[in-house]
Amino acid sequence: MTRKRRSGGHGGGGGGGLERLPDSIIYEILERADLETLCSAACVSDTIRSSVYRVLSSLPTLDLSSFSPDVETLDCILNRFGGGLRSLTVDCLRLHDSSFVTNLLGEQIQELNLFKGSFLSHEVLASIGRTCPNLRVLVLELAGGDSPEMFKRNLTHMLNSCSWLESLCIKIRGTELDANGFQSMKLSLPKTVKVLKLQPLLIQDAIHFIRELRDDNIFLQNSTRLSIPVCPVSPGFALQSLSLVLDIISDELVISITKSLPFLVELDLEDRPIEQPQLPYDLTNSGLQTLGTCQHLTGLSLVRNRQNHPVSFKAVNDMGMFLLSVCCRGLQSVTFGGFSKISDAGFAAILQSCNDLKKFEVRNGSLLSDLAIHDMKEAPCSLVDVKLWSCSLITSESIDELASSNDLEVALMLLMLVWPGRGNSPITRLCLRSCKRITDRGIYLLLNGGGTINKTLSALDVGYLPGISDEAIFTIAMVARSVTELCIRYCFFVTDASLKALASGRRLEDGEKLIRRLDLFRCHGLSVKALGLLKKPLFRGLQWLGVGDTHLTSKGENLLTQICKERPWLTVCRDGCEMGCHDGWQFHKFDCR
Repeated sequence: MTRKRRSGGHGGGGGGGLERLPDSIIYEILERADLETLCSAACVSDTIRSSVYRVLSSLPTLDLSSFSPDVETLDCILNRFGGGLRSLTVDCLRLHDSSFVTNLLGEQIQELNLFKGSFLSHEVLASIGRTCPNLRVLVLELAGGDSPEMFKRNLTHMLNSCSWLESLCIKIRGTELDANGFQSMKLSLPKTVKVLKLQPLLIQDAIHFIRELRDDNIFLQNSTRLSIPVCPVSPGFALQSLSLVLDIISDELVISITKSLPFLVELDLEDRPIEQPQLPYDLTNSGLQTLGTCQHLTGLSLVRNRQNHPVSFKAVNDMGMFLLSVCCRGLQSVTFGGFSKISDAGFAAILQSCNDLKKFEVRNGSLLSDLAIHDMKEAPCSLVDVKLWSCSLITSESIDELASSNDLEVALMLLMLVWPGRGNSPITRLCLRSCKRITDRGIYLLLNGGGTINKTLSALDVGYLPGISDEAIFTIAMVARSVTELCIRYCFFVTDASLKALASGRRLEDGEKLIRRLDLFRCHGLSVKALGLLKKPLFRGLQWLGVGDTHLTSKGENLLTQICKERPWLTVCRDGCEMGCHDGWQFHKFDCR
C-alpha cells in the first residue's frame, strides 16, 4: 500500500517530522530563528504557523531594515506582535505618513530606529513623544521637506515628552532644513542622555551648544546672543558619546568639547568644508593634543570628507599624532580621514602606544606606505579590524603580508590597490574600487589562491574597474559562495551572461548564501533582456538592486515595474545611490509600489 504524501497547503500538515514534535519543542526551535526563517516556516502548515504566531507575539525586538515595507505591510507585521515588543527598526523609504507611530506603537517601546524617512513629516517627532514616552533610544533620519521652525517645534515637544531618553541620533537630509535645522534652537536635552549624534550642524552652533553643557552660568549671561541656547542641565548630565557632522572641524570646537565633556568615551567628528579651511579656523596639532584631557576616551574618529572638494587637515602633521599617542594611550578604535601630512611615523606612534587598539582605519592617507604594514604586524596591540581607503603608496606585497596574519579577524578594505594578492585571514568585506590595474586574472588569483577569503567574504566591491568582464563575475559566482553584497558599478564589459551566472549559480549548500544586494549602476553591457533574470524564482532573497543609467531602466521600465510588483520587498534604485541608498535616500525616486 502506497503512503500518500502529506500536503503542505493551508489545511495540511506539511511540517513532516517537525510537526510531530511537542508544541513546546517546536516553539523552542522557532524561538531561535530570525524573522525571514519564521516567515518561511509559517507557510509549511497550520501547526507550524500557529507556533510562529506565538513566537512573534513574544519577541522583544523586530528589525525590518533589510527591506522597505509599505504602510499595509508594516501594519500586518506589527499586528502579529503582542505587548512584548520593546525595540523596532524600520526602513521608512515607502512610508508616506507617520500614522504607524500613533496607530501601532505604544508606551512599551524603548528603542525606535527609523531610517530613510524621505516622506515622513517632521510631525513624526511629536507623535513619538506622545506615543512612546518611555523611549530610551531614538535614531531618526528625515528629509528636509518641512520648515526649520516646524522641525524645531516638533523636536522640542519630543524631548520634553521623552524624559528617559538615553541615546539620540538625528540625521537631516534635504535642502531647506539641511545645516539649519538646529540653528537658533533651544535644545532641551533630558539629563539622562549619554549618546548624542546630530547631522548636520554649523560649527558656531555646535560650539555654542557644547559650551552650554559645561556651565549653567553661561546660559544666564549670554542667552541673548547664543545660536543654540539650551536649558540649564543638572550636574549629573554627562555625555559619553558625541557624533557630529559639521561644515568645519577646528581647534576651537575640539577644545570646547574637551572642556565641556570630561567623561567622553567616544568622539566622532566629520566635516564637509566647501573649500580648504585656513588658520585659525582649522584643526592643528594643539587642538589634537587637548583630547588628552578626556581620560576615558576609547574611540576616536576624525574625518575630513573629500566627496565634493579636495580638502584635508593640512595643519596637522606627525607631531600632532605623537602628542595624541602620548596622552590617549587608552584608545581602542581610531579612524583618521584626510590627514595629508601624516606619514608612517605618525601612524606608527598610535599603533605602538595604544596597547588596547582593536580597530585602525585610515582614509585618503597619501603618505601611508608599506612601512605602516610592518608597524601593524609588530605593534603590541591586537588589531582585529584594519581598513585602508585610498592609500596609494600601499603595495600588494605588504597587503599579502598583513592578510596572512591569522589575528586579523574582521575586514581589510583597500582602494588604489595594485594587486589583490592572497590571504589566509578571514576577511569578510573587500573593496577594490578604482584599483584600475586589477583584471579578471587578478580576481581569479584572489579567490583561487589557496587562502580562506573565498569562504569568508560576504561583501565585495569591484566597481570602476575597466579590466573586469564576465570572466571575473563567473569566478565570483562560482567560488565566492558567501558573498551577499556585490557591487560591479561602472564595469562596462559585464554582460547578461554575468547576471545569468549570479542568478543561477547558488545551490545553498555547504554554507552558500543568497545575494541580497546587487549594484549594476552604469553597467552598459547589460541588455534589456537581462530583466528576465530578475523575475521569480531567480535571485531569491534579493532585497536591493541598483540599475541606474542602464538599459534596464531606459528601455525596460514597464517590465521593471512588473518585477517590483511581483517582489514587493525588493527596493529598486534608479538614481545611482550607493549600496542600500544609505546616503541618497532623500532624493530617491521611489515609484515601485
